[in-house]
Amino acid sequence: MKVLITGATGLVGKAIVRELHKKDIHVNYLTTSKSKVVTKDNFQGFYWNPSKAEIDLNCFENVSKIINLAGASISKRWTTSYKAKVLDSRIDSLQTLKKGIESYGADKITSFVSASAIGIYPNSISSFYTEEEKQIDDSFLGEVVEAWEKEIDTFNQFNFNVAKIRIGLVLSKEGGALPQMTRPIKNYVGAAFGSGEQWQSWIHVNDLARMFVFAISEKLNGVYNGVAPNPVTNAKLTKEISKVLERPLFLPNVPEFVMKAILGEMSYLLFASQRVSSKQIETEGFKFNYTTVCLALKSIYDSKSSKEEAISSYTKEYI
Repeated sequence: MKVLITGATGLVGKAIVRELHKKDIHVNYLTTSKSKVVTKDNFQGFYWNPSKAEIDLNCFENVSKIINLAGASISKRWTTSYKAKVLDSRIDSLQTLKKGIESYGADKITSFVSASAIGIYPNSISSFYTEEEKQIDDSFLGEVVEAWEKEIDTFNQFNFNVAKIRIGLVLSKEGGALPQMTRPIKNYVGAAFGSGEQWQSWIHVNDLARMFVFAISEKLNGVYNGVAPNPVTNAKLTKEISKVLERPLFLPNVPEFVMKAILGEMSYLLFASQRVSSKQIETEGFKFNYTTVCLALKSIYDSKSSKEEAISSYTKEYI
């Protein structure tokens, strides 16, 4: 088996590549940076430019599975121009990938799995969402994910299985939201946001990587939530991070208007609440290694070397 990945050099992509290589599965990957094109026995890069619908068709050689992770980060200030980039990067990537498959031929491909996001679910403190939910969040995130998934659905024209994994808050010390959340706590100024009651449906990066590999291996079809079984509130997550880093929390919660003044519309990410179920992927046979946020955070930070590394990294970068 050979797998083609878009977004292989990002946080989740790197974890998926590690998981595939542990199984001796070769990876082709697409990158928009020519400097990131490398050639190894089990890792071959190919250049593409989705904004111009350009793709090296050699990337499909001997490929039977495709994982799509392409898209600009949502964790940057949501200016009008950047919001357009967030949406266009997802749509252009999928359209270019589909055009490439049409040109090369889809005969050998058996499974296509694309990233999506739980941001599609409405902001709610009380609801518990499954993949059957039809309502869409009335926000920029909801708009993006709705358009993203509609484009993914166009791949159903091919004779292979198509799955979407709606990713929650990814926990990793290598990037994503967690390092941003730990910085103020490490500097003794950590606090929950708003009421702290908003739900955060999280997943350990290694479990997420395993989930993508599981999805292509089992040829899953349809929508699956990429979250762990036990969502937590923002207050609980903040408390558990402080415990594992051995830092006290003594400041009051940060008001929403303060973060909106600092981050603008992007502050919505800190206060949106989505309590999301993982039952559907578990029903398919997937087993989580990290079922509670305590286990996940301990695996990331709870060792002397991990804590020293995290604090040292913070010190070098920010002090």
